[in-house]
Amino acid sequence: MVEYKDTLLMPKTDFPMRGNLPANEPKMQEKWNEMDINKLQMGRTEGCPEYVLHDGPPYANGDIHIGHALNKVLKDMITRHRSMTGYHVNYIPGWDTHGLPIEQALTNKGVKRKEMSVAEFRKLCEEYAYEQIDNQRTQFRRLGVRGDWENPYITLKPEFEARQIEVFGKMAEKGYIYKGLKPVYWSPSSESALAEAEIEYKDIKSPSIYVSFALKDAKGVVPADAKMIIWTTTPWTIPANLGISVNPEFIYVVVAVADKKFIIAKELLEKVANELEWEAYEVVQEIKGDALDRIVAQHPFYDRESLVMVGEHVTAEAGTGCVHTAPGHGEDDYHISKQYGLPILSPVDNSGCYTDEAPGFEGVFYNDANKLITEKLKEVGALEKLNFFTHSYPHDWRTKKPVIYRATPQWFASIDAFRDELLDAVKSTTFTPTWGETRLYNMIRDRGDWVISRQRAWGVPIPIFYAENGEPIITPETIAHISALFREHGSNIWFQKTAKELLPEGFTHASSPNGEFTKENDIMDVWFDSGSSHQGVLVERGMKYPADLYLEGSDQHRGWFNSSLITSVAINGYAPYKGLLTHGFVLDGEGRKMSKSLGNVIIPKKVMDQYGADILRLWVASVDYTADVRISMDMLKQVSEVYRKIRNTFRFLHGNVADFDATKDRVAYEDLREMDQYVYMRLQDVLKTVRAAYDRYDFAAVYHAVNNFVAVELSSFYLDIAKDVVYIEGHDNKDRRAMQTVIYDTLMTLVKVMSPIIPHTSDEMWSYLHAQGVVEEVSVQLTDFPEVDEHENFESLRAKWVKIIDVRDDILKALEEARNAKTIGKSLEAKVTVYAKEDVAALLNDASINFAQLSIVSAFEVASIEAAPADALALEHASIVVEKATGEKCERCWSISETVGSNEAQPTVCARCAEVVEKYYV
Repeated sequence: MVEYKDTLLMPKTDFPMRGNLPANEPKMQEKWNEMDINKLQMGRTEGCPEYVLHDGPPYANGDIHIGHALNKVLKDMITRHRSMTGYHVNYIPGWDTHGLPIEQALTNKGVKRKEMSVAEFRKLCEEYAYEQIDNQRTQFRRLGVRGDWENPYITLKPEFEARQIEVFGKMAEKGYIYKGLKPVYWSPSSESALAEAEIEYKDIKSPSIYVSFALKDAKGVVPADAKMIIWTTTPWTIPANLGISVNPEFIYVVVAVADKKFIIAKELLEKVANELEWEAYEVVQEIKGDALDRIVAQHPFYDRESLVMVGEHVTAEAGTGCVHTAPGHGEDDYHISKQYGLPILSPVDNSGCYTDEAPGFEGVFYNDANKLITEKLKEVGALEKLNFFTHSYPHDWRTKKPVIYRATPQWFASIDAFRDELLDAVKSTTFTPTWGETRLYNMIRDRGDWVISRQRAWGVPIPIFYAENGEPIITPETIAHISALFREHGSNIWFQKTAKELLPEGFTHASSPNGEFTKENDIMDVWFDSGSSHQGVLVERGMKYPADLYLEGSDQHRGWFNSSLITSVAINGYAPYKGLLTHGFVLDGEGRKMSKSLGNVIIPKKVMDQYGADILRLWVASVDYTADVRISMDMLKQVSEVYRKIRNTFRFLHGNVADFDATKDRVAYEDLREMDQYVYMRLQDVLKTVRAAYDRYDFAAVYHAVNNFVAVELSSFYLDIAKDVVYIEGHDNKDRRAMQTVIYDTLMTLVKVMSPIIPHTSDEMWSYLHAQGVVEEVSVQLTDFPEVDEHENFESLRAKWVKIIDVRDDILKALEEARNAKTIGKSLEAKVTVYAKEDVAALLNDASINFAQLSIVSAFEVASIEAAPADALALEHASIVVEKATGEKCERCWSISETVGSNEAQPTVCARCAEVVEKYYV
């Protein structure tokens, strides 16, 4: 007696239902390392066009955070996709290793910097940086990021530093490097100058004061006893005041208040009167701003003049229209004071304390002086009003403490000298998203010269020597020599040798008749390090330059994108990148910034330990990364459900082609049934969508296209129907082989297109195919992306089957109603009669389509809409009656059929099953 369950061709696969990713992914990565998968994929594409995604270097300090994970996974999805679509890809990860955070980390560990030489301290910094790189590299690799991890670029490496020196030298040769005394962002907490990219803004509470300046020489323009009122939120800069600026086009008024007279802008009179609580006042004179030029005021508490100057920078947005001007502590102040020939006074030292140039306040920290100066102003009768207000203020991005504007001698890179070239380079770049162009363009248009010197120890030295008279020496000869020394010994040699030892042998200079030289002690801004990476990596390693793509967070428009553009245009006249792609920041599930104090930090390691890297990667693919994105453990749980659906679809597809040999059993497209052709067409639709989405870096479109196809076309439609054919028919049945053909192509396509997103899972599935001899390649990463396979009948097929699916949806609704009414249990218990209009009836009477099979019912009839009984369920495309099918339940296929028992030898199965059993199993 035949056991009917043994005659069913059930799915056969060892591919597990559960991924157990936290345990299995590291094993997969070990396998990749053993086979050197990166070398294999590069070998496979040797000779193909090169695609360069140049890595923006993360800073080598601490564990990676979720923003790092988003960034690196996005890059990995792009490089994996490009290597499967005809490009030769060598992704070289990098690290930024110089700068204050490492100095601070060592100090925090108890390193006594002042008890050792600079060279010794720098050696400790280097060792610490390498420790951090090893830690981060392990975490990045755990994400499944593929690249040349054994040969990353590191900004402290001699060959990188040598290239950086060459960049500096070329910029100097073109006259773009100069030394100047001008106000720059200065961090008292770091005791160093900062670039704009090292500034972040936070709210602070500041004093707001109105101060009156008596006139020393009114020049007959205004009453001699009038006073000018300025407004400032930095009382600590009053000791540095050398002038008052007015707008030449504004109308100014002399206002009599009680027995005093004040000068302010007419436009601001009402606002100031309210603020200073003037109960009664009278305008006694109006005068245009340019008439006030060069009258002289008196400093409130120093025996010093304060010159009145006219400048377009004065606005009527706030204050009095008379602007306190301290040339050593403000950019506008500096520029106008320079025009008027005023000295640059900055009576604050490196740590933010007053020098003896601020008598009475020597040694006082600038912020503590706000109160003392306000009290002094009150004492001399110059304080007209004191308030406090909260506003956004610049802070040091590393120490998180406020910065000041302070004039110090610094080395600068001129931007003005080639700003138009920079703006042209921005216009020639492709931006994703497109608004990035406007942002970078405006930043380059509006930015000042770049402060490139830093007063720190851990960084690349500024390769400048000084002659005996203090003249800076930067020549092609000295630059080439220092670059060669750094390439051989590393930049630490600068701190180990004297200037004489560092210069080329026999070097002479007219300004050093005695042959004596000194060297610069400052280091370069770390943005100059990473900003030179197009030379330190692309040119150094013989890669394509400019790169195809730079991809970083949107904050890098003022950081790495900016500094890289400046150095590249400065030395070569074009941008270092063809395209810029930016992503947003990662917020928690409620849209809040992550912080330890809120307890809402999502750590990549924790996610991978709980869910696996592929779940984190799938989350990256699911979000619109061009804006800020949200993540929470609940969101990851939802993504894991999508992953489970995709994984189980892989498993089901694989299980149902266990006895299918594509080289022998494939059915040609023309010979497929219409339903199989329709699903094949939908697979090509998805492939077309996915290929275009990958090309434009739209991973969310890939995610949604695949997810919808798996859920709608496969799980709820084709694979549900397939069971009645693939399980039930004989192994070589034509309809079964037709379905297996589509199932096989679907499996191969989905495994390949999902490989850039979930590489561990795709390669796991591939390993089973390889073990069975189905595929030759040892990894899906060593294959090409599938090409779209279009057929002539696609459009007519689509038009027809959209209507069929619509009617099927109505049938499924009717079956659900019948199930709820207990008319039937499972759908195979049902007979469905569809009462349809002529056009729909014509569709349903197509003899080539098995509508009972399509609807997963046992009996199916079509009738005219006019014959519909009153109790028929009227739906959008037809009226439908669902009733119990007549006949017996087939023991093998479970359909209800009146043919059960018609074969005496197989009395408990339907005629169809009896035929299969007798042909294949008896």
